[in-house]
Amino acid sequence: MTVLVTGGAGYIGSHMVRALVDAGENVVVIDNLSTGFSTSLPEGVPLFIGDAGDENLVEGVIAAHGVESIIHFAGSVVVPDSMRDPLAYYRNNTMTTRSLLNAAVKGGVSRFIFSSTAAVYGNPEQVPVPEHAPTRPLSPYGSSKLMTEIMLHDVASAHGMSCVVLRYFNVAGADPKARIGLATVGATHLLKIAVEAATGQRAKIDVFGTDYPTPDGSCIRDFIQVSDLAQAHRAA
Repeated sequence: MTVLVTGGAGYIGSHMVRALVDAGENVVVIDNLSTGFSTSLPEGVPLFIGDAGDENLVEGVIAAHGVESIIHFAGSVVVPDSMRDPLAYYRNNTMTTRSLLNAAVKGGVSRFIFSSTAAVYGNPEQVPVPEHAPTRPLSPYGSSKLMTEIMLHDVASAHGMSCVVLRYFNVAGADPKARIGLATVGATHLLKIAVEAATGQRAKIDVFGTDYPTPDGSCIRDFIQVSDLAQAHRAA
C-alpha cells in the first residue's frame, strides 16, 4: 500500500512522512513548497512539487505509485490571515480539497485522513471539548476546514471511501531523533516564538488576551507533540 501525503514537506507533514517511513510504509509526497522544505523528507521518498488541487498531477501520482490512502495536510493555517483574506482560505483549503477528492475518487483511493482543526468548535461550552460538541467556527480558517469535513463525509458516503477526520489544537515540538523540526520562517507557533526570543532572534513575545479566567487574563493553550500527532494519524 502506498500512502500519499499532501503537504508532506511541511512541519506536521514531514513528521508524518518520517513516521510512515520508519514503520516501513511506501510514501509519496505532493507539496508546493510554499512553507515546506524538500530537505525535511527522508532520502528516497518521491516528492512531486505542485498543488494538491492539481487534479492531473494527483491522478498521475495515484496511478503511477498505486496510492490507496491519502493523508491530507496541505492548506493555509494562520487564523488572522484568514480574517484578512477569507477567499484565499476557501480556495486553498476547501476548493483544493474538492479537487483532491475528485482525483482520489477517479483513482480508486479507498482511505482518506484529513487534518482538520479544533477551530471548527469556535468557543466551546465545555473543556475538555468532547468530539460531539457543536461546530461553530469563528474564522474563515475554521469554516473552510468544517466545509471540507462536510464534503469529505458526503464523498465517503457516495463512493464507499473510508475517512477519518482529526481535529486538534496547537502542535509543538520536533522529531525526538532531532532529524527535523519547525523551520518555517515567520511561523506563528508560540513555542517557536518563545525559543526565538530566548535565543535573541526576536525582541519580544506578544501575549494576547485580557479577560480570560486566569491570573493575568491571558489565555491558556493546549499543545500536542508533533510526533505524537503523527502517530495518531498513522494509527488512524
